[in-house]
Amino acid sequence: MSQSHLIVDHVTMEFPTANGPFMALDNVHLKIEKGEFVSLIGHSGCGKSTVLNIIAGLYQATKGGIVLDGTEVNEPGPERAVVFQNHSLLPWLTAYENVELAVNQVFSKTKSKREMKEWIEHNLELVHMSHALHKKPDEISGGMKQRVGIARALAMEPSVLLMDEPFGALDALTRSHLQDSLMEIQRDLKSTVVMITHDVDEAVLLSDRIVMMSNGPAASIGEILKIDLERPRHRLELADDKKYNGYRSEVLRFLHERHAKPDVPVKVA
Repeated sequence: MSQSHLIVDHVTMEFPTANGPFMALDNVHLKIEKGEFVSLIGHSGCGKSTVLNIIAGLYQATKGGIVLDGTEVNEPGPERAVVFQNHSLLPWLTAYENVELAVNQVFSKTKSKREMKEWIEHNLELVHMSHALHKKPDEISGGMKQRVGIARALAMEPSVLLMDEPFGALDALTRSHLQDSLMEIQRDLKSTVVMITHDVDEAVLLSDRIVMMSNGPAASIGEILKIDLERPRHRLELADDKKYNGYRSEVLRFLHERHAKPDVPVKVA
């Protein structure tokens, strides 16, 4: 039996406080296959971002750990690129220069200057930003900034793309365009994506599996829902699709029950 691509291996996370340790996560275990799109969803305070930060190597688990392609990882690395809700671009650099910074970090010893230039332009083209290579962040819209942030992450050629509510701050139309772009990119690159979202429709539209987190403290995985919808997916066609709406109802039911009765145990898939 082959090794899973990414394993969140029985992770427990405690943070020190004035009143003693605070347990944010309790024994979270998840296996993710290469090329899979997995969304984490749950109420605020359920530890979604903590899980993502541990995978990214920004936090080190109190117990358990992260295994990527058979190797334990516990510090940041370019094979796990992160896209945050806030684009986090450097304001004094152009779109091209923001991506160039990441490319230099990863490929300065393996690509020539010409190859790096072509690679930067290629990744900005992937997110439809070729027209704004030389614009600075304050000269482009919020959606465009987020596109550049995604291009910067993709340009590192990561094994895993980590996304922390990447479209949460955007208007509905911009968000839908970026969701469509992300589906195209993942189809073409076969990237492994782990994404945090609060948006049920976004989770169902984009995901192969939705991991629903129980309420914190000591949060864990409540249920895992497999999304068996053919790709490519088109939001307008899915609006009246029975399976799509069934999945949507399942997630809403879980979130409602967790909110109304936070201490009721649920089945772990």
